[in-house]
Amino acid sequence: MLPKYDATVQTPLVNPDPADFEVDNHDKTPSRSSLSRPAYFGTLVFNLAGFLLPALYSTLAKLWVANIDSSMVVTTDVYTYIGVITEVLNEGLPRAAWNIIGDKSNRTLSARHGLSYTLILVQSVLGCIMSIAFVAAAQEFATAFVPVEVREASVTYVKISAFSALSSAIETAVASATRALDQPDVPLIISSVKFAVNIMLDMIVISKFHVPGITPTVNTQAATQLACGLVASFAGLAYFIWTTKRKLRIGSHSSETSSVLPSFKALFILARPGFFTFTESAIRNALYLWLVSGVVALGSTYATAWGVFNTIQWGLVMVPVQALEATSLVFVAHAWGSWRAVNSTSDRPRATKKDLLKIVRPALTSSTIALVVEVPICLFFSFYAARRFALFISADEEVAAITEHMWKTIDWCYICYAVSTQLATVLLATRPRWYLYRSLASNLFWVLPWAVLVTRKDLDEGSAWKWHSIIFGGSLLFSLGTKYGNYRHWALAIENEDTDVTLIYEAVGSHGTFGGNVVQAVPENSGHFLESIYLGEFLDRDLPEFKKAVEAREVDNETTG
Repeated sequence: MLPKYDATVQTPLVNPDPADFEVDNHDKTPSRSSLSRPAYFGTLVFNLAGFLLPALYSTLAKLWVANIDSSMVVTTDVYTYIGVITEVLNEGLPRAAWNIIGDKSNRTLSARHGLSYTLILVQSVLGCIMSIAFVAAAQEFATAFVPVEVREASVTYVKISAFSALSSAIETAVASATRALDQPDVPLIISSVKFAVNIMLDMIVISKFHVPGITPTVNTQAATQLACGLVASFAGLAYFIWTTKRKLRIGSHSSETSSVLPSFKALFILARPGFFTFTESAIRNALYLWLVSGVVALGSTYATAWGVFNTIQWGLVMVPVQALEATSLVFVAHAWGSWRAVNSTSDRPRATKKDLLKIVRPALTSSTIALVVEVPICLFFSFYAARRFALFISADEEVAAITEHMWKTIDWCYICYAVSTQLATVLLATRPRWYLYRSLASNLFWVLPWAVLVTRKDLDEGSAWKWHSIIFGGSLLFSLGTKYGNYRHWALAIENEDTDVTLIYEAVGSHGTFGGNVVQAVPENSGHFLESIYLGEFLDRDLPEFKKAVEAREVDNETTG
């Protein structure tokens, strides 16, 4: 059973080993270059490049498939829909990385790496299981998400693409952990390797300039995409392991070495906020896939237009939004951890307006940049590029016309989405439970009622977008409103001491060091914190010795309780 209170921690240490800690760069640090990795704009540059390369490839992939057989362009959306289901997995524990691994003020470097390796291992196992399930249910998946015109020819594509769940799980886990560790170069390496190898193989076997004697098919494209995804994911993981060993070399004695290994203790720590992010993603994506199955049922032309519309949306327009979101999450998490560390001596810490501004500044910066960037991009596609781009990708005039209509109808909603995504980073990096509540409000009070209504309508290609635009565009606006409300609630709660602080004690003695969440105490009962011990957090530790160590610290008035 999960602990009752949020898993954000404060860890006052006795005689900490300086080799095992990172310097908190939130305050009183020498100025760095604005383009260095620990700086906001430096991280943003890395993230922008890391998100841009996969987006470019997804666009090129549709173009090459259109050259092979334009009727099969819609089949490539199977890869996207597998990704949507996998996203439920990838937005569970990995999104807990910002709140847990991103807290560099209260966690040692080795502990954060141990949490990262646990995250990667668990996600890899779950991704493998999900891939096997996709292969077993390939026929059913094609029935749900591929138009009947090309359904039979798409089953093999589904089976090949199924293992993209494994590569995606590894890639997302590594990317989330390393971004939270201020290593945005690792996701960039993954994207660069994937892009370079994909382009090379596609030029050889799929493009118009492919090697003579090879007959390219859509399944060939799926196989090369899968191979490149796996190669890139493992390359990124290998690079991360190498950098970890280099960072921890200075403190590589046995106790610190063991602390970076995956463990159940680390899994328990990640599970608490991970439960909220997993639930949020599962509900949101289940509703989305339900709606998409209805889109697919309307026929190949409408489904292809929907796929091209999503390529414009997620493959091009949303790249800056994703990069800004990842950057904001990192620095909000750092600021949140820094504030909690400074206020570790208080049972009910209060945040001043200055404290609040420090915590939310990265999100506000990202929101401003998102507005400046997204408004001209959306206008450019609405007045010039949407139809041309859709025709270029699909090679079909009818598909291009439908895509243009889709984009012009709700393009402005994505400007609101760009801002709301940045604001949501404050909730995700500090209070994942509130992030879940915000999403539930949007999906249960807007998307679900409209989705039920649509199932009762007799839709065709001519009338469908009227309803789909209300659902998808309206949800973006509704989400912005709920995020604003949650944002105010969050600020008021932090100002008025409603933080549910979890007090954490770490004892060092002859028995060794207790790391991470060892003892949790509800603030109002902090004087009786030994009654709140969560045994699963330290497993085989010597409890009597631990009690003695903590009691000794109480005598010296060194505890936070």
